[in-house]
Amino acid sequence: MIIEPSITASTLVKPLGHLFDLAAQKVRDLDRTWDASRGTPVFTVDGRYTTRGWTEWTQGFVYGSAILVFDATGEQDLLDLGRRNTVRFMAPHVSHTGVHDHGFNNLSTYGNLRRLMREGRIPHNEWELAFYEMAIKVSGAVQAARWSGVPAGKPSPKSAGTSSLGYIYSFNGPHSLFVDTMRTLRILGAAWQLGHKLMHENDKAADLLKRSVLHGLCTNQYIVFHGDSAHAYDVRGRTAHEAIFNRNDGNFRCRSTQQGYSAFSTWTRGLAWAILGYAEELEFLASIDAERFEASVGLAKRDVIAVYEQAAKATADHYINDCAAADGIVYWDDGAPGLAKLGDWRSRPADPYNDHEPVDSSASAIAAQGLLRLGRYLDNSAAGVLTGGGLNAKTASEGTGSTSHPYTRAGLTVAKALLAPPYLSEAPAHQGLLLHSVYHRPNNWDHIPPGRKVPCGESSMWGDYHLLELAVYLRRLATEGAYLHFFD
Repeated sequence: MIIEPSITASTLVKPLGHLFDLAAQKVRDLDRTWDASRGTPVFTVDGRYTTRGWTEWTQGFVYGSAILVFDATGEQDLLDLGRRNTVRFMAPHVSHTGVHDHGFNNLSTYGNLRRLMREGRIPHNEWELAFYEMAIKVSGAVQAARWSGVPAGKPSPKSAGTSSLGYIYSFNGPHSLFVDTMRTLRILGAAWQLGHKLMHENDKAADLLKRSVLHGLCTNQYIVFHGDSAHAYDVRGRTAHEAIFNRNDGNFRCRSTQQGYSAFSTWTRGLAWAILGYAEELEFLASIDAERFEASVGLAKRDVIAVYEQAAKATADHYINDCAAADGIVYWDDGAPGLAKLGDWRSRPADPYNDHEPVDSSASAIAAQGLLRLGRYLDNSAAGVLTGGGLNAKTASEGTGSTSHPYTRAGLTVAKALLAPPYLSEAPAHQGLLLHSVYHRPNNWDHIPPGRKVPCGESSMWGDYHLLELAVYLRRLATEGAYLHFFD
């Protein structure tokens, strides 16, 4: 991609305001027209939201979007909408034992509402705050209970020297580690920070921070490639969608994919989940006292941070150098066969209306926030705000405010493209906010408009939500507001 050299968050203030105006209208329209008995909105067909049964992983994005627009605009009816529907509909997600999506659903709703109350943006109410915190605690423990251990092996630098790992398994079952979970496991950190733990038989307690960290190390070792193995497709920063383990003995067997083109290419939304997941976790780990960290995890904090930095930088570099078109937007998979028919597609802006392969704007919205957070984190570390992976005088989130890091400017470049046509949905009749999102290309779930050969022109709930989350993050940077993060 071609990174704009002088771009700053302040240059995006006007398009951000336009985005929030559009979003307020679209959130209200969806709430007014959607029949909740149909299920949860997932993606649009001909500009109208429809549902698609697989797992209910998008409902938190619906109500979380209303809360984020309130965050930016102060429009009280949107806060009321998000708060009312969180109470009415989200409780089953808190105790859902069958999915790995707790961070998506419950931090988007309960987490955002708690954050706004902690920031003084909504009136403080002790019992309401306790309600949000109880939901986060339970959700983090339920997510952590989906645990598969990986047997002791030779300690590796990729696993911070530990010989014992584990992972939060996907909805495919205990054998399956998904890259997506790097972003959802932040619910464990939020619950741990609230003092919660997972209780087992005989009152044995599992530490939520330890499970979160071991999952991140396991993902780095088995999902993220580092360009240092004999694997024929070992490209530094490439991610697999899934790692498969033999649960008879716990050993790693192979890589796979559910939504990508193949196990040997990079599904770009999975790559984006990794970029954002590791960047956010680095911010979170930097806020924890090193002795307290080691007491929970049993590993040196500096060793874990070194691994997380390795994963974050590798995946960010792969996005920028190998996956993105010139404007920073990605196609749905970097190995999709139709890309060969597009010629030198990396040298020009992505074309969502081409006849060969769809772009996935939702992957770019997710990755943009990850690039921004990673660049800021690394600038803070270089400036001495972070010392040896620990805290100095300021927190990682306060930092220097610099936008000089190439990752930061890359994130801003991607955001600029997403905040304008053809990606910003300006038509009032279209319920989506971010156009050209793709859900499941191999299953052919995405709508192909008449006269077109590949999906285009449609939106998804996760794409809309993450564009809004990116926009709230950028607006706060531009206006020197409180830094946006999931933890205290």
